[in-house]
Amino acid sequence: MHDALTSYPYRSKRNVSVAKNGMVATSQPLAAQAGLDILKQGGNAIDAAIATAAALTVVEPTTNGIGGDAFAIVNFNDKLYGINGSGKSPKSLTMGALEKKGLKEIPKFGVVPITTPGAVKAWVDLNERFGTLSFEKVLAPAIQLARDGFPISPTIAQSWQNAMKAYKKLLTETVFKPFFDTFTRDNLALNPGDIFTLNDHAKTLESIAKTKGKSFYNGDLATKMVDFIQEHGGYLTKEDLANHQSLWVDPVSINYRGYDIYELPPNGQGIITLQALEMLKNHDFSNHFESLHMHYQIEAIKLAFEDGIKHIADPDHMRVSVKELLDPSYLQKRQELIHDTALTPKKSEENNSGTVYLATADKHGNMVSFIQSNYMGFGSGVVIPDTGIAMQNRAFDFSLDESSPNVLAGNKRSFHTIIPGFIVKDNIPIGPFGLMGGFMQPQGHLQLVQSMIDYKLNPQAALDKPRWQWMEGKRIKVEKEMPSYFIEELKRRGHIIEVEHNVSRFGRGQIIWRLENGVYIGGVEKRTDSHIALY
Repeated sequence: MHDALTSYPYRSKRNVSVAKNGMVATSQPLAAQAGLDILKQGGNAIDAAIATAAALTVVEPTTNGIGGDAFAIVNFNDKLYGINGSGKSPKSLTMGALEKKGLKEIPKFGVVPITTPGAVKAWVDLNERFGTLSFEKVLAPAIQLARDGFPISPTIAQSWQNAMKAYKKLLTETVFKPFFDTFTRDNLALNPGDIFTLNDHAKTLESIAKTKGKSFYNGDLATKMVDFIQEHGGYLTKEDLANHQSLWVDPVSINYRGYDIYELPPNGQGIITLQALEMLKNHDFSNHFESLHMHYQIEAIKLAFEDGIKHIADPDHMRVSVKELLDPSYLQKRQELIHDTALTPKKSEENNSGTVYLATADKHGNMVSFIQSNYMGFGSGVVIPDTGIAMQNRAFDFSLDESSPNVLAGNKRSFHTIIPGFIVKDNIPIGPFGLMGGFMQPQGHLQLVQSMIDYKLNPQAALDKPRWQWMEGKRIKVEKEMPSYFIEELKRRGHIIEVEHNVSRFGRGQIIWRLENGVYIGGVEKRTDSHIALY
């Protein structure tokens, strides 16, 4: 590995974090501390990941919740495991059902786009397979935060306020009243430093902890979810919840300059990153400051997205295999489409997202790359009364094009945006990395991997580096810190460049990298309230 504690030619303004016993990196300090507390109690990296994820549903409800989905890549005893914790659409949510309601598109909010939540089952399954502490002990920090109250951190407060401004105009039906009852105080959003309690949320987590999720999928909580959703014309049933299962999957990879880059297979979009990296592996990126490199990156991600949007779907409905999509000879032909000027491929509509990413590591070398989301901020806007459960709206990502493998159907997983990443070298696990942000995620993964491997940046410098995001056609958003000569060179190559001042557009990432001597180095996101807890 390169000298991970220095970063040339780009140097971060912040020092990299270093520890030998354990690390938890995520987007909210109290959640990171919850994971560290579990490590210090004898829990392993998997226990810490679950504790952090549960705490994030409390302290960062603007992006994730108990009613969302989760995915993870787990390094346990030097072997990688993948879990797909995404839920299926209700069995009765079909094209015909939409037609009966007179709907010509899937709504973003309300009961219609609600899919079966999978995060809770993923927590349970991870704990049962790999955990060292009881499930109740692992969820205890989150329960305490919800019951005793927590101060709202600055970036989350801003997201909360922005959401409330929009939701007061959009969410006017009675089905949304429990949302405002739960997440406002006197119908107002929270400010930085305000202490907020979520008593119903605490009771729900306590029930989940005591029953190992059974109350959520087969008990009282399941009944409350189904009754409220069906009362307002939704489709989720007790059968949908009872039949939900996590998928244990094998992570897929490509080798990039001696490093194996792992993502999860569809229905997630991780293979988009792998396709782009495979197309770029023969380019020389040794000179960090050449803007031509950025042009190649953008063109590769465009081509990969074109494939991804066309082919990614529920794994049972894929018409083209992952092996075919990652075939080097196929991607060589795709790479040959890249020239010195901008292409104009197709891409789906632009969506904002609400997601949390976390990375954990323990003193035994176990590491977890974990991502969790309600989608589009608070999700569907539907909160189940007296539970604190905010439901996701993942059905919004189905297509209504009957020729698409991702076409809406009952009992089916949708195209999913959230993806965890992991790096291995010479069969030795190096570490987890990830970045939230809807369709920014595979683009962010690409930029982080190349920053560390091609440009030899340490994790913190890789995360601090200015980012770009391809939006559609030739339209590119870049952060305001992007050097002006990069922008001018991209314009000369035909790209339409927009300087974006809203840093949330560019995702929020975390990285942990393990050195040969077992020491961990970590980086956290400057674009939010990120924190790395370590010892």
